[in-house]
Amino acid sequence: MKIKWLGHASALITSDSGTRIITDPYKPGYDIMPGGTLSYGSIEESADIVVVTHEHPDHNNVAAVRGNPEIIRGAEIRGVTAVKSRGIEFKGIPCYHDNVEGKLLGENTIVCFEVDGIRICHSGDLGHQLSGEQIAELGRIDVLLLDVGLLLPAGEPKFITNESGQRQEAGWGQYIINADVANQVYDQLLPKVTIPIHYGNEKCSFNLAVVYEFLEGRKNVSMLNASELEFKQEKLPVNPQIVVLKPAL
Repeated sequence: MKIKWLGHASALITSDSGTRIITDPYKPGYDIMPGGTLSYGSIEESADIVVVTHEHPDHNNVAAVRGNPEIIRGAEIRGVTAVKSRGIEFKGIPCYHDNVEGKLLGENTIVCFEVDGIRICHSGDLGHQLSGEQIAELGRIDVLLLDVGLLLPAGEPKFITNESGQRQEAGWGQYIINADVANQVYDQLLPKVTIPIHYGNEKCSFNLAVVYEFLEGRKNVSMLNASELEFKQEKLPVNPQIVVLKPAL
């Protein structure tokens, strides 16, 4: 099985038999003004299956994927035991895009599936630390595609209604987990391999934290000059590893 990081939160997973899965395809040139632009190249890959963790334009551009893929939407598989496509079971674990139960940016779904005996989970835009129940639902994780880019202040402040029914300004930095919480999630799950995704770089000028904030203090990190990595179930590392890939696009 191979995983290629296309860019942002999008990855191409190719099974040994040739089944192709693309996660969270983005819309090239997508702007969050004045918060920045997504400048990764266009996705021109074909796929058999497209996975969408949540319905934001930088994650749900299924029209970009060539072929006639089946679409697995997180919103449709939340809480379902399993959904099968091409012999692969997909499971959705409900969570939120922020740390106020979706009041700011709605719901998110962590999507898990197994390819060639390797269990892969994609965090989507997780916005909070995981509960014990969510960790139990996730179970074994061999490869975790983990969003590590805290969303920094941009545009006008948003507001939420508190438990007393009063409208109050929401604190910035609540939309996506920051490096501290990303590390807490990592320590909660301890996947065999973690691939950081969805962070600020020269191709993403969104107000996102850079990957080094998540990596700080970690010794089990490999920085690869490559976009793709091959995995074999029997050769997965014994101790958890973090692997940083280059975006293919």
